Amino acid sequence: MKLNAKIPQGPLEEKWSNYKKTAKLVNPANRKKLDVIVIGTGLAGASVAASLGEMGYNVKSFCFQDSPRRAHSVAAQGGVNAAKNYKNDGDSIYRMFVDTLKGGDFRAREANVYRLAECSVNLIDQAVAQGVPFGREYGGYLNNRSFGGVQVSRTFYARGQTGQQLLLGTYQALMRQVDKKTVQLFASHEMLDLVVIDDRARGVIVRNLETGAIERHAAHAVVLATGGFGKIYYLSTLAMGCNGSAIWRAYKKGAFFASPSWTQIHPTSLPQSGDYQSKLTLMSESLRNDGRIWVPKNLEEKRIANDIPEEERDYYLERRYPAFGNLAPRDISSRAAKERIDAGFGVGALKNAVYLDFSKAIKEQGQPKIAEKYGNLFNMYEKITGINAYKEPMMISPAAHFSMGGLWVDYELMTTIPGLFALGEANFADHGANRLGANSLLQASVDGYFIAPYTIANYLADQIKVGKISTKHEAFDKAEAEAKLKLDQLLQIKGNQTVDYYHKKLGKLLYDYCGLARNKEGLEFAIDAINKLRDEFYKNVNVTGDSDRMNAELEKAGRVADYFEIGVLMCYDALTRDESCGAHFREEYQTPDGEAERNDAEFQFISAWEWPGSLDKEPILNKENLTFEFVQPTIRSYK
Repeated sequence: MKLNAKIPQGPLEEKWSNYKKTAKLVNPANRKKLDVIVIGTGLAGASVAASLGEMGYNVKSFCFQDSPRRAHSVAAQGGVNAAKNYKNDGDSIYRMFVDTLKGGDFRAREANVYRLAECSVNLIDQAVAQGVPFGREYGGYLNNRSFGGVQVSRTFYARGQTGQQLLLGTYQALMRQVDKKTVQLFASHEMLDLVVIDDRARGVIVRNLETGAIERHAAHAVVLATGGFGKIYYLSTLAMGCNGSAIWRAYKKGAFFASPSWTQIHPTSLPQSGDYQSKLTLMSESLRNDGRIWVPKNLEEKRIANDIPEEERDYYLERRYPAFGNLAPRDISSRAAKERIDAGFGVGALKNAVYLDFSKAIKEQGQPKIAEKYGNLFNMYEKITGINAYKEPMMISPAAHFSMGGLWVDYELMTTIPGLFALGEANFADHGANRLGANSLLQASVDGYFIAPYTIANYLADQIKVGKISTKHEAFDKAEAEAKLKLDQLLQIKGNQTVDYYHKKLGKLLYDYCGLARNKEGLEFAIDAINKLRDEFYKNVNVTGDSDRMNAELEKAGRVADYFEIGVLMCYDALTRDESCGAHFREEYQTPDGEAERNDAEFQFISAWEWPGSLDKEPILNKENLTFEFVQPTIRSYK
C-alpha cells in the first residue's frame, strides 16, 4: 500500500483525543535544536509558524508577498464556521460533521471531517482572545448567520471582512514570535523547489524576488501552506499572485496530488465585463442570507430589473431547491446559474449574469439593518459597478474560486514525502468534492493552530538525533541547478507573446472543458490542446528582463509553466472519474432532472496522482478507498 491515512482507532468522537494522548513529544530543551520551514503566511502558514515558534522550535517563514498581511486569506469575506449552537437551533459537532461530509458529496474521510467540526469550537475562543471583532448581538453575545448547504446558523463573521480580521490576529501572533526571534521572516521570497534527502523533506530552494538571489534553506521538516491554484483559470476570484507552483514542485519530488479536478466555481462573483480583465471580484456568499436570486422569465426581456413585476421573475433556486432555496451549496447554485445563462435568460450587457435582489429584505428589515450586516460589500459593489444595490439588484455570475484538491495528506497532514506537511487549501483533506462556505477560514486556522503543532511534533520527536541539516548536501546542489536552469530557459525563449496571453488561453480551455461541466470528449480534447499550447509557450513566450533583479514577468512565467502541467492533471483526474460529484459534473452522469449522479460502487475513493518521472508519461493513479462507518452516503438532495 502506497497510501496509509493513519486514521486512529476508536469511536469517531475519540479519534483525535486518542491521537493526542499517544503522540510523541519533544522536550522543550530539544525544540531549539530543530528547524522547521513554513512556506506561506496566510491563516494556515502564519498560525503554524506562530504556534511552533511559541513552542520553542526554530522556524523560518516565507511568503512571496512584501508583507505577511497580503496573504490571500485577507480576501475571505463572509465568515468562519463553528458548531457552538449559539442560536440554539439544533447545531452540534455531529451535525456540522454530517453537513460538511454531505456538502462534499461523501468524498472525504470521516475522521478528518469530524476533527474539523470538533476543533471549530475552540477556534472562535482563540480568535476572540486575539481581538477579532466578530459581529455581536445587541446584548454583546457573538452573532451568527447561515451559509449555503446548512439549515442552522453557525457562521461567525466580522461584517464582510472576516478573513482580513482573522489574518490580522494571526499576523500579530506571528510577529510576536518574530520579535522573540523564534521565527525568521523572509518576505518577497518564492519557493522554487523542494529538497529531498534520503526520501525526507529537508529544505527548499527560494528566490529573493527583490534581488533575484537564489537561496538554500535547510530544516528537519517543511510545511507548505501556499493556498489553492484556482487562478489557473486566469479569470477567478483569487489575487493575481496566487499559484500552485509550490505544491506542484513538491508533486514532482514525490508528493502525491489528490483530486486536482475538484475546483469550486463560486456562484456569487461579479460577472466578466470585458477582455481587459485580469481577475473577478468575489461578493460574499453571506449575501445569499438576505438576497434572492432570480432571472427574467421572458427570454427577450429588455426592461430594467426594477420594472419587471414579481410574477415575471424566476427565482430558480427557490423553485428547484425549496428546502434550501438561495442557500443551496455552491456547486449546485453555480450550475443552476450557468443553466439559466446558457438557456438565454442571463442579464447584464453580456447576458452573463443573474440578479441578486435585496428589495424584500430591505422592505422587511430596513436599509440600516442590511447596511449593518453587509455595508462594506454594498460599498465595494457600488465602487466597481456604479450601481447602488440598495436601490436595484446586484448582478452576479459563477467564477473559479477554491481548490478542494491539493497534495494528498494523511491524518497527520503529512504528504507521501516524510517530513513534508501540507496545510489549508494546499491539501485535499477536509472538503471532499465541494467546500461549504465559511469552512475555508476554519480549515486553515484549525490546521495551523490545533492540528499541525501536535502532528509535526510527533514527526520531529525522531529527528533530534539527526543533527543540523547542511545546505551543502548534493541534493541542494542539484535542486538549485535545476531551478536556475528553468529560469534561464524561460528568459532565453525570446518569443513574441506575453505570459498573460498563454495564461488566458489556458484558462479558457479549462473553463470550457474542465469547469462547471465536463465530458469525455471535451476532456480528451483539452489534454491534447493544453499540451500543444504548452509546446507553443516554450517556443514563443517573451519574458522580458533578467533573473538577477526584481522581475514580475519571470515570476508569472514560472507559475504559468506549472499551470500547463497542473491543467493536464486536472483533466486526467476528471476523465478517470465516471460519475458526477460536487464540483465534478460529468454531463454523461446526471439524473433526468439534471442533478449530479454519483457512483459509490466504483468511485468511492480519493484519486491520489503520482508523478511518473517525465511529462512524456501519463500520471499514475493511486486510490485511497473511503469507508463510512458512522454516516452512510445518501443521495445528496437539497430539495
